[in-house]
Amino acid sequence: MSGPGPSFLADAMLGKLARWLSLMGWDAVPADPRATDLELLARASREGRVFLTRDRRVPEVAGLRRVLVESPRLEAQLKQVLGDLGLAADPARWFTRCAMCGAALADLPREAALPLVPPKVRELDTSFRRCPECRRVYWEGTHVERARQKLARWGFGAQSPSGLGGSSRP
Repeated sequence: MSGPGPSFLADAMLGKLARWLSLMGWDAVPADPRATDLELLARASREGRVFLTRDRRVPEVAGLRRVLVESPRLEAQLKQVLGDLGLAADPARWFTRCAMCGAALADLPREAALPLVPPKVRELDTSFRRCPECRRVYWEGTHVERARQKLARWGFGAQSPSGLGGSSRP
């Protein structure tokens, strides 16, 4: 789901934030921890991404949106980023992107998914999606419900019944 809204590049200190932004439906990727600040800024600029950082030493760059994330706590980080950019959580978008690389997930026929997932998952009555970039397979699992509850507890909207969140990498 490409959907409206910004794309994000999170510095190495904010990988968890990038994963949760992806789970919430935004195109968000964690930075390569070996990349320099200049390389990260260049990538964010080239790809039109908002650069998320906790490092106050990272310079401002003309034409590049940077969010200096203040809190070490994930809940506060999500609230700050969404608030600073005027974004609203949309539960209909949750679990539509890969938590690892941010790519939009594609539907995967059950027959194609079954050989790629753990044996217990094959018994579930669930649909499957696959990341076209990193090839991870996603499905509805108990951890999805826990993530929805956590997001709701943090004030990010009602729970959505239509997401996928389990993952397997073949």
